[in-house]
Amino acid sequence: MNFSWYFAKKIGFGKTSKNHLSRTIIRIGQFAVAIGIIVALVTLSTGIGARKEIKQKLADFNGHITVRPYNSNLSFNSDSISLPKNYYPDFPLEEVEHIQAVASKNGIIRTADAFDGVVLKGVDENFDQNRFNKFLQKGDYPVFGEAISDEVLVSQNIANNFYLDVDSTFLMVFVNERQTNAKPIYRKFKVAGIYATDIAEFDDLYVIGDIRQVQRINQWDHGEVGGFELFVHDIESDLDFTKEEVNSIIGYNLLAESATDLFRDIEDWIHIFDTNIFIILFIMLIVVIINMVMILLILILERTNSIGILKTLGASNLQVRKIFVNYALFIMIPGMLAGNIIAIGLLMIQKYTGIIQLPPENYFIKEAPVYLTLEMIIYVNLGSILISALALWLPSLLIQRISPSKALKIG
Repeated sequence: MNFSWYFAKKIGFGKTSKNHLSRTIIRIGQFAVAIGIIVALVTLSTGIGARKEIKQKLADFNGHITVRPYNSNLSFNSDSISLPKNYYPDFPLEEVEHIQAVASKNGIIRTADAFDGVVLKGVDENFDQNRFNKFLQKGDYPVFGEAISDEVLVSQNIANNFYLDVDSTFLMVFVNERQTNAKPIYRKFKVAGIYATDIAEFDDLYVIGDIRQVQRINQWDHGEVGGFELFVHDIESDLDFTKEEVNSIIGYNLLAESATDLFRDIEDWIHIFDTNIFIILFIMLIVVIINMVMILLILILERTNSIGILKTLGASNLQVRKIFVNYALFIMIPGMLAGNIIAIGLLMIQKYTGIIQLPPENYFIKEAPVYLTLEMIIYVNLGSILISALALWLPSLLIQRISPSKALKIG
């Protein structure tokens, strides 16, 4: 067995010292390690969880990748695309899990007391209801039969603004863009369900209904749509690579864009999580390292006589340094165990109770999300040990300056 490891383990798991000051400082160090582990796990779990959930919301509502005419303008009104036979309704790309046709049309909701601009987003029978289910607050999805359906989904924000509920009816006004000086087009809709994404870009704007309503308003044929929404298997996959593959399939006159392309402001805001995670972890790492260095120096000074004896018995400076570095790392173990237990307990409480709430208008989510894996726990703990070991190696150089004769007061 390795001498330094064996010796460090013996003194590390035995009685550390009868000196009250050194015991107190060791406890403080262990407390700092525990706090560092707690902060690291909680920060990573909630930060990564928030990033994944917000990205998933963006993609689940609007598609991971959208396909539209290349010459589309910046308005919400769709240009027409003829339904292709080579990639709809089955897209010939392994990464693509689902594809659905959509079309949108600007309109105005008008009631006796108020009016506001919204977008009618038309979907067809291929609309992925299971993916949308997380957003549905009450009611049900519109029923698309042989006849054009007048049932729609409205957001909770729109419902609140116009005092709508399930089975309520309202009037929308559309502009006929194909004819100059044409009369506005009126459509009456019935609320089938109410949804909420907590993302204002969606909740303040979209009414979801039958795509045939948009086709009829725009005077399109049944085989014309406004675009497509594609969903991949994993939101964390390389969307840019998949987007380029999609572009190579759809043809020169169409353009594929990822959710991160379309919502660049939200994507930039999401990247703030990465910066915050790095800053918090860096600060906590510095605090832990300073505490561990302080503990190591105290242990060296306290056990000067032991160092002298070890050197007299033939131990090299390197062996003695390894003993004290290993000793300091062993001292971390109780703090790490306590930190892991507390952090995992707090995260599980949040995951199953959602006790910590967030303002959705600022964070796009209602409660602090939790994303915790065994790999994350292992990486945090191994990283803490390795970085601490490297940081402790420098102050352990003090051992080389300790003379056995002076340590043992000989001569």
